[in-house]
Amino acid sequence: MSFSAERLRTLLGLADTELFLDVCVMEDRGSYIVERLSFRTPRNGAEIRGFLTRPPVNDGPRPAILYAHAHGGRYEIGANELLDGRPALLSPPGPVLAEHGFVTLCIDMPTFGERSIVRESAATKAALWYGGTLFGQMLSEQQAALTWLSMRNDVDPARIGMTGISMGATLSYFLAALDPRIAAIAHLCCYADFATLVATGAHDLHGHYLTIPGLLAETSTGEIAGLVAPRPQLICVGLDDPLTPPQAVERAHAATRAAYRAAGAERNLFLVAEPGIGHVETLTMREAVLAFLSHHLGTPVSG
Repeated sequence: MSFSAERLRTLLGLADTELFLDVCVMEDRGSYIVERLSFRTPRNGAEIRGFLTRPPVNDGPRPAILYAHAHGGRYEIGANELLDGRPALLSPPGPVLAEHGFVTLCIDMPTFGERSIVRESAATKAALWYGGTLFGQMLSEQQAALTWLSMRNDVDPARIGMTGISMGATLSYFLAALDPRIAAIAHLCCYADFATLVATGAHDLHGHYLTIPGLLAETSTGEIAGLVAPRPQLICVGLDDPLTPPQAVERAHAATRAAYRAAGAERNLFLVAEPGIGHVETLTMREAVLAFLSHHLGTPVSG
């Protein structure tokens, strides 16, 4: 029997989570609106900061993006990446996505942003002791954010995509594998066959959060990305990135491509692999992501 999304959910220790909005402060920045959000989750009582960017004019339900922030050892950034960017990005993504017509939400992941008072290693160990994973907690909260985003009056729930770089990339394709509500994904700089990374020692470049006991005994990251099929998926990597070495990208892509071929959807799988590029976004990647999201999620509906 082939590997399933339900089995992935079990290995991750995913739990049902809800987000309830406590505070929303709006800020008009001219070409876009910022909503500064504060959520709470009844599951563990956590307060979760979020930011949302959107076009200034509400002219009907729009396509939306769930944006997952990166790691990069910069625990203080978190969701603020949407507004202020980070060194690996060309520029902050929130304003650009708003100017292209998208409503975009980003929330702090556990141990990042305003939640960085708890260290990643401590959170990972605690989750494992209780039979879960920190990555599973992250995905549970992203799924709750997806639910909240889909219920907004200015969002078309049938046109929600997901994107991110580095840790945000992994969150994107794992969540899309688990949740068919995500219509399309575009991810940067974290797609590789993890068994190959383990064999070469490159897995130790990843954070503790990405420890999922038993995963590689049953499946591969390329196969997990294949669970997204037949939905559109854009993969962007730099071939000089130690997290995405060519051999690991090729092995992952072979597995993902096989899944898309089996679904009759090879035309919906796209790869941008740039020689000489490390763990950074490039102009080619940025343009490819914006064109991909605009094409597959469509233009805003006029009200």
